[in-house]
Amino acid sequence: MERVLSLAPRLRSEQRVGGSTALQVWRYPHPNLWLIEDDIEIVVPTDAARPRLVGVKSTRLARSRIRGWMLDGIPIVDPIGALFMCAKDLTEDQIVVLLDSMITTSENYPDIRENRPIFTPAEIAVRLREWRRFPSCGQVRDALARIRHHVESPKETETRLLLIASGLPEPAVQHSVYDRGRFVARVDLAYPGLKIAIEYEGDGHRRSKSQWRHDIQRQRDLEDLGWIVIRVTELDLRHGGAPLLHRIRNAIAAR
Repeated sequence: MERVLSLAPRLRSEQRVGGSTALQVWRYPHPNLWLIEDDIEIVVPTDAARPRLVGVKSTRLARSRIRGWMLDGIPIVDPIGALFMCAKDLTEDQIVVLLDSMITTSENYPDIRENRPIFTPAEIAVRLREWRRFPSCGQVRDALARIRHHVESPKETETRLLLIASGLPEPAVQHSVYDRGRFVARVDLAYPGLKIAIEYEGDGHRRSKSQWRHDIQRQRDLEDLGWIVIRVTELDLRHGGAPLLHRIRNAIAAR
């Protein structure tokens, strides 16, 4: 981030941070680590001069595709344009994760900027039509059909996609549980008809003693109502998540 901040005053008026660099400055969940030796991606209109700076990789785009923002003093492209620019380097599931984060209104989404723009699926679809063809545009179009509202973390999206890819039914997202009109809990993923809750446990759950105690009581409250609660960590998602999927299938069979 320091390199981008130091570069910003040296950029001309039509030069903006774009691509994967822009996504990471916006603090969306880009799958790749931002390494100090990585080139900073800059986008310029097709008729404008490219920056000639060490450590900078430039791309030319039609002016109609560039929507500029000023973010913490950094001239930058909007998140949708940034995603379209680097879609060719992402898997479809990674694009779903990013799009979920761009439409969420959750205040609990980890590390995301409070001053970010929030998009609707319809707005993203309009931009797709405006851009027409670009590398991996079909993959973005397919990913757009798989996004869901109200997601609260990248790992929650990954868990949902893993379940669907394994042939399990698609779970409800951020399902609210009530007992005779009294709110009990909102669970990350759920099969409401079967009373099965799937909860992703991120670092925040173990770092805070109060959150840890709250989570235990919350699970007890759900179990008192007959719910099966399956807690998921990052380890459960590795190598195809076979043990996790086995637990979920056993829970479904028990119903």
